[in-house]
Amino acid sequence: MDPKQYSIGVIPGDGTGPEVIKEGIKVLKALSEKSGVKFNFKRFDIGGDRYLRDGTLLPDSIINELKKCDAIYLGAIGTPNVKPGVLERGILLKLRFELDLYVNLRPVKLIPGVETPLKSINPEDIDFVVVRENTEGLYCGCGAFFKKNTPDEVAIQESINTRSGVERCIRFAFEYCKKRNGKGKVTLCGKSNVLNYEWDLWLRVFEEVKKEYPEIETDYQHVDALCMWMIKRPEQYDVIVTNNMFGDIITDIGAVLQGGLGVAAGANINPGVRGMFEPIGGSAPKYAGKNIINPIACILAGQMMLEFLGENEMACSIQRAVEKVVKGHMKSMDAGRMGMGTSDVGDMIAGYLKY
Repeated sequence: MDPKQYSIGVIPGDGTGPEVIKEGIKVLKALSEKSGVKFNFKRFDIGGDRYLRDGTLLPDSIINELKKCDAIYLGAIGTPNVKPGVLERGILLKLRFELDLYVNLRPVKLIPGVETPLKSINPEDIDFVVVRENTEGLYCGCGAFFKKNTPDEVAIQESINTRSGVERCIRFAFEYCKKRNGKGKVTLCGKSNVLNYEWDLWLRVFEEVKKEYPEIETDYQHVDALCMWMIKRPEQYDVIVTNNMFGDIITDIGAVLQGGLGVAAGANINPGVRGMFEPIGGSAPKYAGKNIINPIACILAGQMMLEFLGENEMACSIQRAVEKVVKGHMKSMDAGRMGMGTSDVGDMIAGYLKY
């Protein structure tokens, strides 16, 4: 019988992106040697460096090739030499919109041995996920200027929320909650007391969908209160579902709770169709080429990719190997303070997976 094969589109990107992707691929290859599952990696040259060379952002030809891949592995996009917003809209948001990656999935899990800034908190107290709507809201880019560059200038930014978009995101949150070995609870995070129209829609859809899941506990919290309770009592959360903007903000708080950007991974997915998996820390150009960036987040993004592909046993193997290396060998999760180099971390995790 021919070995199972997956086509993985790889976007190393900018800054430290190529370094962490290298270690993520190293770990996947170690799993491949042991399991027999084959990963066919196809690299795509897009990012800030490519844009500075020839003005290319994300051509339709690459979009079409990525659609043929089983999954996408992204290092990072971003360089200080390009004006803010150009790469974000021209590459990252375009990837989400063109591939309809409507769920941004962010696990917030404290690994044993990793320090959190919260006092008297144990790893079992921080173990939840944030489901962020990923293709609507303020990130649609709808708006306009009126009388720009005059004293009477008006800037309008519109938040677009469709019933279908809201419903599929909320429904995913409930389905994901069913699969998790968690508390069986979904919390809707919004701001219904001020943003009347948007959150009237979200609340009505939430109330309708939750009737189909009577076994799941539900809750609603305003975003400002949730930011407080994430820090004060993180153990109350299981699955949080929210819109694009609020999700962007609260997942950064979650990253700090779990020990920093060095261990924070995320996924942009169209369930059952395709997904893109990445560390959320960005390109961190000041650390590029120094072999000091933490690759754990990228390796855990690879774990999420395996879960998406249905390779749960291999995904669990990565989690166990990461926990062994973190607890037994790493001094810190911060770049330059790990007690070992980027490649050493990848070598050690890959080594645990080979035996």
